[in-house]
Amino acid sequence: MNGLMQWFKSSNKMKRWMLLILVGILLACYGLAKILVMKEISFGEVGEVIIIFVLGFVSIVLGLIFLNKRTLEVLIESTDQRMENKNNVNVKSLIFDKTVYDKGPNIVVIGGGTGLDTVLSGLKNYTSNLTAIVTISDYGEDATNSRKELQMLPLGDVKDSIISLASKEGQINKLFNYEFKTGKLRGLNFSDIYFSAMKEINGNFEDSIIKSNEVLNMVGKVIPVTLDEMKIVAELANGYIVEEKSRIPEVVSEKITKINRILISPTNCRPAPGVIEAIKNADCIVIGPGSLYTNVIPNLLVNGVTRAIKESSAIKVYISNIMTEPGQTDNYTVSDHLNAIIEHCGTGVIDYCIYDTGEIIPEFIKRYNLEGQDLVEQDIEKVRGIKFLQRNLSMISEEHIRHDPNLVASSIIELICDDLKYQDKQNDPQYLMLNTKLREEKRISKVKKNMERKAKRGTKNKNKETIKKGKSKFSNKYSERIASIREADEKARRKMEKENTKKTKKATKKTKTTKPMKENVKNSKTRK
Repeated sequence: MNGLMQWFKSSNKMKRWMLLILVGILLACYGLAKILVMKEISFGEVGEVIIIFVLGFVSIVLGLIFLNKRTLEVLIESTDQRMENKNNVNVKSLIFDKTVYDKGPNIVVIGGGTGLDTVLSGLKNYTSNLTAIVTISDYGEDATNSRKELQMLPLGDVKDSIISLASKEGQINKLFNYEFKTGKLRGLNFSDIYFSAMKEINGNFEDSIIKSNEVLNMVGKVIPVTLDEMKIVAELANGYIVEEKSRIPEVVSEKITKINRILISPTNCRPAPGVIEAIKNADCIVIGPGSLYTNVIPNLLVNGVTRAIKESSAIKVYISNIMTEPGQTDNYTVSDHLNAIIEHCGTGVIDYCIYDTGEIIPEFIKRYNLEGQDLVEQDIEKVRGIKFLQRNLSMISEEHIRHDPNLVASSIIELICDDLKYQDKQNDPQYLMLNTKLREEKRISKVKKNMERKAKRGTKNKNKETIKKGKSKFSNKYSERIASIREADEKARRKMEKENTKKTKKATKKTKTTKPMKENVKNSKTRK
């Protein structure tokens, strides 16, 4: 009863619209009753009845509109804790105010490389409360001329993350990757000039990166995991130590061994300001995808990062790689990736692992096989204490197998929505907004797929007209696949032929050098 009486409080401003609806009902009923009671009616009386009825109907409609509008405003006032000032709440706060709509769950993404950029570009469609913690691991590597000239930190991964979170990715990408061709700036990269200028203005690299969030109109923010000079060192299974990040895959392949452990030098690297706070305040922490030993694990080895993740109450999600990486994760399975993280950081860093279905067109896998890569095997039964979710995450982009940003993001958001349901927060504005966006994204993807299917059917029908009668149904259906497989086989054959010719050339060189030696020996014997 107390809950019902709350609607009649003067502060809720509900009674006036209820009264307007009641007046409208009375006027409409009076107009109808007058028509029913009268035996004879004149034109003047008809006009009077119509005016009364229309006034009543309009009052009902207006009353319902304003009552619903006020209900939405009361809902915002009572449930949305993100709004600081609730004194002048109106329906525009719900529809037009970006601080209500765009501020979704607080998500922290940890990693580096293209994997991190993929996750960020997908998640920015669901939340503006997004933080990218990026590795800076190119210390000691050969610096570009632009970096040497401007004495810049290796901010390649930071730059790529900023591009991914920019509202206009295309223009920022072109701008940040632009290299001057003429004049005094020849050979300099725009992003290096930009960060150098920001450093001069703000005094240090840390502030220059954080302030870039405002300057470039980004969705979320980018924070380097550390500002200390950090090198990635690999200890191989045969005891060999590799101190250069770029040489790790090469040395692993040469020594025919595998990575035993990854270390960072120095071991006491301090986290950059804002890293630990971002992890503590997160609703969800996403790790990966990316190069396991050079982009994912090094971030977790920085002082305090792993402990902050373990102590956080956030949902901890690992996005598994789709393909193995030569010289790093050869023949690795899903469990091998997870066990590598657990061996370096201990348990409690990952709650959920999202991995791909593995349903990829065979010819693309064969192309990767030629380069020493393969699908990551899904042996999830070998890891305990982690919940596994199989989702369709892959796409083919420019002849390469990649994570689909939208599919990865929707999988993460579904997890967050399920967690809010578990906490019985179905009426929370955050849940309502995320759920609505998910449904809309699914609807749009279905429409796109249907359009693609129709387009394919159209091309197939055209092709059927041109196909010769002698061909079988199988060759008609899979002609493109057969052609691409043949092309891959031809490339492999040519590669083998080149290797064989190199071997024969080396053999002939050896025989040529040994024959004269033998002849000289014979001549010396005859002389004696």
